[in-house]
Amino acid sequence: MSVLIWCLATLIVLGALTYHRVSLLTFTAGTAVMLAIGTTLDIFLWVPWVIAGVLLLPLLITPIRRALFTGGILKVYRKIMPEMSQTERDAIEAGTVWWDGEIFRGKPDWKKLHTFPAPRLSKEEQEFLDGPCEEVCKMMDDWESTHELADMSPEVWQFLRDNKFFAMIIKKEFGGLEFSAYAQSRVLQKLAGHSTILASTVGVPNSLGPGELLQHYGTEEQKQHYLPRLATGEEIPCFALTSPEAGSDAGAIPDTGVICKGEWEGKEIVGIKLNFNKRYITLAPIATVVGLAFKLYDPENLIGDTEDLGITAALLPRDTKGMEIGRRHFPLNVPFHNGPIRGKDVFIPLDYIIGGKDMAGKGWRMLVECLSVGRAITLPSNSAGGAKSIALVTGAYSRIRRQFKLPIGKMEGVEEAMARIGGNAYLMDSVTKMSTGGIDLGEKPSVISAIAKYHMTEKLREVMNDAMDIHGGKGICLGPNNYLGRGYQGTPIAITVEGANILTRNMMIYGQGAIRCHPYVLEEMEAAAVKGPEGLRRFDKALFGHIGFVMSNFVRSLWLGLGGYHFSHAPAKDSTAKYYKQMTRFSSNLALMSDVAMGVLGGELKRKERISARLGDMLSYLYIGSAVLKRFEDDGRPKEDLPFVHWAMQDSMNKLQESQRALYNNFGVVGSFLRLVTYPFGRFVKAPSDVIEHKISRILMEPNDVRSRLGEGQCLSEDAPFGYLETVLKDIIAAEPLHAKVEKAAGKRLSFTRLEEVAAQGKELGVLNDEEVALLQRAEQGRLRVINVDDFDHDYLLAGKSGESEAKDAA
Repeated sequence: MSVLIWCLATLIVLGALTYHRVSLLTFTAGTAVMLAIGTTLDIFLWVPWVIAGVLLLPLLITPIRRALFTGGILKVYRKIMPEMSQTERDAIEAGTVWWDGEIFRGKPDWKKLHTFPAPRLSKEEQEFLDGPCEEVCKMMDDWESTHELADMSPEVWQFLRDNKFFAMIIKKEFGGLEFSAYAQSRVLQKLAGHSTILASTVGVPNSLGPGELLQHYGTEEQKQHYLPRLATGEEIPCFALTSPEAGSDAGAIPDTGVICKGEWEGKEIVGIKLNFNKRYITLAPIATVVGLAFKLYDPENLIGDTEDLGITAALLPRDTKGMEIGRRHFPLNVPFHNGPIRGKDVFIPLDYIIGGKDMAGKGWRMLVECLSVGRAITLPSNSAGGAKSIALVTGAYSRIRRQFKLPIGKMEGVEEAMARIGGNAYLMDSVTKMSTGGIDLGEKPSVISAIAKYHMTEKLREVMNDAMDIHGGKGICLGPNNYLGRGYQGTPIAITVEGANILTRNMMIYGQGAIRCHPYVLEEMEAAAVKGPEGLRRFDKALFGHIGFVMSNFVRSLWLGLGGYHFSHAPAKDSTAKYYKQMTRFSSNLALMSDVAMGVLGGELKRKERISARLGDMLSYLYIGSAVLKRFEDDGRPKEDLPFVHWAMQDSMNKLQESQRALYNNFGVVGSFLRLVTYPFGRFVKAPSDVIEHKISRILMEPNDVRSRLGEGQCLSEDAPFGYLETVLKDIIAAEPLHAKVEKAAGKRLSFTRLEEVAAQGKELGVLNDEEVALLQRAEQGRLRVINVDDFDHDYLLAGKSGESEAKDAA
């Protein structure tokens, strides 16, 4: 019995030391203590001491460890690891590691999460949102822009220029607004909630483009020339990266620039001869300055010894000789300016390179560093803004629209879809807040930006599909009164741009995350590239740190899977505490599975896209969950918001769980063993319950503080295009008890239609006063406006026709 007790005690002590990631020296000391106890109790004499000495002492003595173990492992490592291209290295090294690195540790510090300051708007930023932003939403007629003009009106364009909408990222010293990333996000959310064209047109110049690149890498002369003009809208920028042969694989662009001598303004100079064919370039048809990415070559060594210089970025004025620009693509009936740019033997001087000659060949690094910021702002914010507005208008519509004698929002099938809309809107806003807040802290979160781009655009697709299902015919009939159709048509555009979502999920999120966020992998790779004793020293340190990390995560996953996660730390004591504990467990699982995948597959992991995608899902949902909990904390933990928090967390954790379990199927016996370790009692999280979804749908169907917080910042004033739904919603809710009063007086059930007739009957019965009669009449007018759709004369719909809309309001 004493032997069994000693064995169990030793297992617990050594397991606890491994769990807490103590040093090898401390672990050895702990082993010695347990051996001494065993010897003292006469359980054994010298044999366990010999075994422990043989196993541990060679690892403790650095020269012996390196000679016996590290040197051989390093040789094998160098052979099996695939060589990393320069473009891959630039992509991996671009940006910074932030909370994503904490998730990858397998042991997130939740207190650290809540010490990050909540993003806030300055007085100037808030005034911009309440003033020019609100005003341009009211000015923008989306139907006119999409159907009649295929463009925004001249008045809207001028308003954007006058109010420096294109200068949010430009510093004040150059005449820009110099807004925070969070403020940019709020602006784009508001615009996107009203018009995709408006948000896209404003978003692109404030994202990856000449303005951003010039501020970071431009010469002083370039900054002084272009930035003030970009700030006032005198110059409209675009950035041409994508080619017919290189879309998501932007590093493979076939466009070339060859350094040679040529004539420029009557003189022979050393310049660049460009040949390029670009497409899908937003704002290209109206751009006055073009940022161009191409591969630069110097075959005659005119500027140095290197012939293949690599991807380079240059700025070309619109009137550059030989450049073809102005034609348009027509992306899914959402006619923001987008089109091709072509050029054959276009000669430009070297000082057109962004940053001048010294930045030749450094364009890819410039692009991926800027993209690590811009990709976390523009598309995620546009998606979140769209989802927030959709949540409010769909909630209002589902209360106003009736079928089978009750508001459709009270039907359980509609409740389910409504809950997804509301829960996703809360989640998406949470992610954009946390991501842009990180950027404002100085981070350039390349992995997080990929997570935000992929998941927010995919969730907008979910939200849009659910909203269309609820609206039915109201959603599919285009016209001035349709507030969903163009957004629905345009949703795949966000899915496609800035790295197609299939590529982003299957390759980018985990492909970058595994190397950047893992505490040891990047150092191992870099150490392996260093020759001599220094490389061996660095590799040895990283390798044995990595081994300890794997052992710790195995023990942690085993203990947490057995139920120990219930005892892990959570910074909250309310009903959200379980989510912190679940994510601690999942984080350890992610860290363990990452090392198993890399250990089993080695360099092949790079080509196992489904495995990479599911590991990326685990990382993504841990980040999304963190953002939701941080948002709830930053908002002051309002209990009324808990249905949204519970839905977002349960949906995210359930999807994480299913991705993890599907991952195990790719690893045979190893996968079965790991499933047993991490899920000894089966699944432990569930999808959102019907009760939670019922609560969310009810919140969305009537004015209240929770609903207002969900839609904070969106353009919903009464004279705005969506604002009338809010007014009608209030009238309908106020009309319901009046309708019931007339029913009671009449002694029969009355349909909640033709409310003006109900009003007249109530007046006749003496149960309604004049004010109440007027309310019912107004509610009926508003109800018809909401539920009815547009119709047109045939000729108005013919292609090539112009003129005023002849839409007939069926109301």
